[in-house]
Amino acid sequence: MTDYGDIAAFVGLPRLTGLTLSPDGVRLVGTVQQPDAKDARYVSALWEIPLGDGDPARLTRSEKGESAPAFRPDGSLVFTSARPVPDGEADEAALWVLPPAGEPRVLARAAGGLSGPVVAAEAGTVLVTGSRLVGSGPDDDAERRKTRQDRRISGILHTGMPIRFWDHELGAESPRLLVADAGGELRDLAPDAAFGLVNADWSVTADAVTVATTWHTRGPRGAFRSSVVLIDVATGERSTLAEDADREHDGPRIAPDGSLVAMNTRTDGSYETPSVWGLRIVPAKGGSAVPVELGDLDPAEYVWAPDSRILYVAGDLHGSGAVVAVDPATGSVLRRLAGDGVFSSLCPSPDGRYVYALRSAIDAAPAPVRLDTAAADQTPVDLPTPAPMPALPGRVEAVRAAVGGATVRGWLATPADADGPTPLMVWIHGGPFSSWNSWSWRWNAWVAVAQGWSVLMPDPALSTGYGPDWIARAWPHRAAPVWADLEGLLDAVVARPDIDETRTACLGASFGGYMTNWIAGHTDRFGAIVTHSGTWALDQKNDTADVAQHWDTMFGRPEAHPDWYAENSPHRNADRIRTPLLVIHGNRDYRVPVSEALRLWWDLVGRWEGDPAELPHRFLNFPTENHWILSPANAEIWYDAILGFCAEHVLGRPWRPSALL
Repeated sequence: MTDYGDIAAFVGLPRLTGLTLSPDGVRLVGTVQQPDAKDARYVSALWEIPLGDGDPARLTRSEKGESAPAFRPDGSLVFTSARPVPDGEADEAALWVLPPAGEPRVLARAAGGLSGPVVAAEAGTVLVTGSRLVGSGPDDDAERRKTRQDRRISGILHTGMPIRFWDHELGAESPRLLVADAGGELRDLAPDAAFGLVNADWSVTADAVTVATTWHTRGPRGAFRSSVVLIDVATGERSTLAEDADREHDGPRIAPDGSLVAMNTRTDGSYETPSVWGLRIVPAKGGSAVPVELGDLDPAEYVWAPDSRILYVAGDLHGSGAVVAVDPATGSVLRRLAGDGVFSSLCPSPDGRYVYALRSAIDAAPAPVRLDTAAADQTPVDLPTPAPMPALPGRVEAVRAAVGGATVRGWLATPADADGPTPLMVWIHGGPFSSWNSWSWRWNAWVAVAQGWSVLMPDPALSTGYGPDWIARAWPHRAAPVWADLEGLLDAVVARPDIDETRTACLGASFGGYMTNWIAGHTDRFGAIVTHSGTWALDQKNDTADVAQHWDTMFGRPEAHPDWYAENSPHRNADRIRTPLLVIHGNRDYRVPVSEALRLWWDLVGRWEGDPAELPHRFLNFPTENHWILSPANAEIWYDAILGFCAEHVLGRPWRPSALL
């Protein structure tokens, strides 16, 4: 196996990203990502995972990869792929089916491609998402797409908000929800969708009678609100299940028997009032909603048992995670199945005995496990994984510190065989509604540990899994209380004999990048700071991001809260920055637009009065990346840059940038 110190080898490791279980409960299939033959992008393949003894077996192979597998009752497996189709064209993803014995074949194709197939567990009906160009009909959509492609037409005429989402443009296409019949013909369930299904999440009953889906509507002042609707699969008739002027509803999971719908409900909050979110269970035929009482557990995923009598919920909890079984009648937790780790891709077995899932932790990449539904706080049973990992180059421990009457928690990863006190990196997570509690491929502490660093990963105020009061401590996104938590835990850690207080660096992305920008203007205790996709000027970013109305609702306009903007916008303290900064940003980042990095870079360079050759700051720009660095080669460059920059300014080691640049 490879060493974490070899960055190229690390970014090439296989990654298990999802699971799906057959309706009879006898087959488990995982999706595994690895770089393609050119190391240019990650592609996925499907693997059979044994439920007992044996080795995983690869099911699919193609240059384009396969994703989103789902079983039909007959044992066949549907998935999407842009692999070549029989006529030789492979521009867009098609819907394929792999029979229990035999070769894959195309089940359905559509202009614009297909994605995310879902199968009704009993009926076997396949539903899939597609799209249509705005203004197209069913007869001219393909022709209009070809014209746009052939003539390189890229213009989009916008009529309202939103116009972007994370890394892709909106407005040219209208997403659609399609039903595929046995012959591959596709039927549009909502021909009038317009923008209703933009970024929608949906599910279907076992008998394929009803779909529950998110539905978006435009409102005054740029609002884009989400509700939950039910669609009759046979007729396309649509009815609203959950709609509220004060709340957003999304992520509907309809029970297999169609009686109940679990959904996420949230308020965006305001300048004075924190956002509130949680799960509700709503009767499909109308009636009072039942709130799910999860305590401090922050729900990330929820799925029904096949008999519709239990809702399984997984999420963040106290610096780790948990899976609980919920009684849908009362919303109360019946038992916690497991709590040591973060669980995802929940797959309840049809006999009700087990839940299969992916488990991960700071020191464990996602791997398949089995949980006994009748047991509480159990040790999960490990299953064979198609993505084994090398041994870690160090160890991790939970750390905590008292800050202003609160206990701040985090994780500290340290090298296994350090020769004396080690230098320390402080990593600030994004979100900010997130937690350092699971494995990360993009921010993997063990790559730094293999280079001799210790890595501190705190959960300051605004982190999830600690209840609403933990969010309220720094609302609305106030930097000073978050920094107080970070610094308090940092002070406790550097007091240890195995940590070198004089050699430290601070790194962060997204909200963490915002915090590193703010910290740079408020302290010089670090030898280097790395800021990735971070906000620099709040008044600029809030109005140019893809969710401008969201920020406007929470923070208010600068003229309404001038003191908040003055205290929390990092650019106000540009003159006080003394620490070398590595600025990293992707041009296709629409959540934190690249204009933030451009303005920060000019504020750094424009204030440098020394020899230009001695400028300590650096700007690593990725024109083709978004809020995350997703290609293998760019990830290799990213790791090399942050490790080299920190080693240069903290450890005094010369840095020669990656030969890939």
